[in-house]
Amino acid sequence: MSDSGELPLVHESRPGSVEEDAPAVVLIHGRGTNERDLLPIAAQLPDELHVLSVRAPNEMGGPNSYTWYDLDLSGGGLHASQPDPDGFRRSLDLIHEFVAEAVEHYNLDPDRVGLLGFSQGAITSMSALLERPDAYRWVVALNGYLADSHHDEVDNAEGKPVFIGCGAMDQVIPPERAEQAAELLQEGGADVRFETYGVGHGTAPQEITDVVTWLEGRY
Repeated sequence: MSDSGELPLVHESRPGSVEEDAPAVVLIHGRGTNERDLLPIAAQLPDELHVLSVRAPNEMGGPNSYTWYDLDLSGGGLHASQPDPDGFRRSLDLIHEFVAEAVEHYNLDPDRVGLLGFSQGAITSMSALLERPDAYRWVVALNGYLADSHHDEVDNAEGKPVFIGCGAMDQVIPPERAEQAAELLQEGGADVRFETYGVGHGTAPQEITDVVTWLEGRY
């Protein structure tokens, strides 16, 4: 793994087995972690994928702790939170800019870039897809919801493969919110697979196995 300071976001890079026009996945971590948090998941993904794991731009209180945006808790607490609009906008723009520049920097296939996000990363991934559907081939969104700001854009996901997984006992982002995201994207024409697992705000081994199987033929 190595990181490059030449792109808009600090990141870890793991080249895949394809040297030119490579398919790629951009990993987007959750609140309070960093670009190394999802690397254990990356290790189980197909060898062909060039892995790019990005760091959120905003520091938090602890060491190696970052966030993509602040939380708007006016809707009734953490379980009903929404992204702070300004921070969310900045992070979405950075993701779009990063992907566009990474395609050139790492010789990736621009038509085969997927996003895999957890929690804040899942929320960011789904909104990024809706904003620029031509830039992302597929999305895996784990333990996240679809931000209210992007509900009206669900038609943009028509035909896009989206895997949404959640923990049945998640008290940070209740599974109902992930299920609503799946329903909205499906109504917009996305090819959605929705699964619930017996965990809290985290991932299960079976979930990652399902993601890897689901990816076959999609990247």
